[in-house]
Amino acid sequence: MELTFYIASGIAIVATIMVITRYNLIHALLYLVVSFLAVALVFFVLGAPFVAALEVIVYAGAIVVLIIFVIMMLNLKEEAVEEERHWLTRDVFIGPAILSVLLLAELVYIIIQGDTGQIATKAIDAKAVGISLYGPYVIGVELSGILLMAGIVGAYHLGRQKKKVVHRFLEHAEE
Repeated sequence: MELTFYIASGIAIVATIMVITRYNLIHALLYLVVSFLAVALVFFVLGAPFVAALEVIVYAGAIVVLIIFVIMMLNLKEEAVEEERHWLTRDVFIGPAILSVLLLAELVYIIIQGDTGQIATKAIDAKAVGISLYGPYVIGVELSGILLMAGIVGAYHLGRQKKKVVHRFLEHAEE
């Protein structure tokens, strides 16, 4: 079990470094999903299967979809879309695919072995997570929601296309 923990945490570190160093947002997003899956596996190995499921559902699912919606909202020009098509080749998916296969192999190994009691000391249920999130940590939850919303609004204002303003008397002169 310790080996599984160290491999998953190593994959999480490598994938997170790849997120930071990628210039293309889609490539970084692929590595971000792998990083979230690796962290979920670490939670699972440590005896928190509910937190691992939340990690996959909330972060790897909802946050990634949110980022994709922000990309769509920015409405990139056709040249950028064509450039993106050239970047998205099969070679782009090799790194995240290898890391994901390693994580899947670890998860299958854990399930086949069936002995998760070595590291896990206490299972955390959904009620305990809810009481923690909406009890003493409610300010942190609210602040993270505000931070995400501010990031979306900021990305929209930074990426929106500036509309050319033409005076009504000059509209016909340009044609």
